[in-house]
Amino acid sequence: MKKIRLGQIDYINCLPVYFAVEQGRLPVDIKMVKGPPTKLNRMFVEGKLDITPISSIEFARHSDLAIILPNLSISADGRVESILLFSKVPVTELDGLKVCLPDSSATSVALLKILFEHYYHARVDYSVQKPDLDTMLKDADAALLIGDDALMARAGVTAAGDGKLYVTDLGQAWQDFTGQKMIYALWVIHKDFVEQHPEEVDLISRSFIEAKEYSFANVPALVDKAHAKTGLSRDILEDYFHTVRYEFDEEYRKALCMFYDYAYKSGLIKERVKLNIWGENIV
Repeated sequence: MKKIRLGQIDYINCLPVYFAVEQGRLPVDIKMVKGPPTKLNRMFVEGKLDITPISSIEFARHSDLAIILPNLSISADGRVESILLFSKVPVTELDGLKVCLPDSSATSVALLKILFEHYYHARVDYSVQKPDLDTMLKDADAALLIGDDALMARAGVTAAGDGKLYVTDLGQAWQDFTGQKMIYALWVIHKDFVEQHPEEVDLISRSFIEAKEYSFANVPALVDKAHAKTGLSRDILEDYFHTVRYEFDEEYRKALCMFYDYAYKSGLIKERVKLNIWGENIV
């Protein structure tokens, strides 16, 4: 079998799965491809990746191409710390104002649009730029950042003691609105790969679960690696790795289906979605 083309979101929220992979503990031959969520989403749809974490909204748009690997996600039960809206006024006062979105995000952009429509009942004007807080806020009243960009921007705002910006955690806002967890990304395997190598999928699925378990048995080393990449304090990083969740059990599936219901109501997806999970037949 050829090398498995494996996507890796280039944020530290992927480390709890990929920490062991990078140490060669996955018993399959892989070629790692790093990038922001939007890049990996596109490559997967184009058939250039075999396995990748995919933005949950993009799974809904391309579920005919993907099978979900079980017991893996990037999620949060309330606050997530790395999906943040920075605004010059409280989020409830953004009606009629400008909001800048990052070109690196898919699910978080959809989530923000859902929250504005159904929770805050605000109409805003959107623009899109590369994820840089100062640049985004030059011509906008609020800016959405995700991943490491959000973590580091918040640390910078906190260190500067800048009381001029309001920070809204979209994971917490979603839970305040719905009472549900939020699933930002799923690990998926391309249907073409499954058809060509069905005997390998069970091994791959088990290996990813074992990789996740290995990382959480070695949190200090995980934190050290994240600190070297971002420069964020170890206290912030340890809290972050205990905030982001990586499960995908029945509760998480129900929460994801609720997100898809709102995405459908907002016209962000064309139809409601079936969760095609390896080894299961879950709707």
